[in-house]
Amino acid sequence: MLKIREAKKADVPMIVAMIANDKLGQLRENYLNPLPNTYYEAFENIAADPNQELMVMETKNGLVIGTLQLSFIQYLTYQGGIRAQIEAVRVHKEYRGQGIGQHLFEWAIHRAKEKKAHVVQLTTDKKRPEALKFYEKLGFTASHEGMKLHLKT
Repeated sequence: MLKIREAKKADVPMIVAMIANDKLGQLRENYLNPLPNTYYEAFENIAADPNQELMVMETKNGLVIGTLQLSFIQYLTYQGGIRAQIEAVRVHKEYRGQGIGQHLFEWAIHRAKEKKAHVVQLTTDKKRPEALKFYEKLGFTASHEGMKLHLKT
């Protein structure tokens, strides 16, 4: 039996390991043992923000096998509507292809409805065509063109 729950500080290393476990993640993340403190600082900020939900999926034995972050963004558009933004969805490499990602998305969509969001949105890197196909199967449409400006820190 699988369970989705709020992430705890002790889950951070496994979450970062999953985020770092692909071609793009390997370029962006700094997965070391011990983890750099920046990850724990980010976790504390996320946990303190009522509009952020960092979730994990675990097996009945407590093994974390999936994660996602759900952000609720209040807007003035859509008559003061709320958007739910899904980010950093990852499934442990040994559990891919078993419906875990779909289950995580179904949970996130249900949660967005509970919070009265009028839309669920996500971005995906163009270098991940398989992810785009997966999102389309779930009913997402490429309705907008997204852009980013990376800032040097």
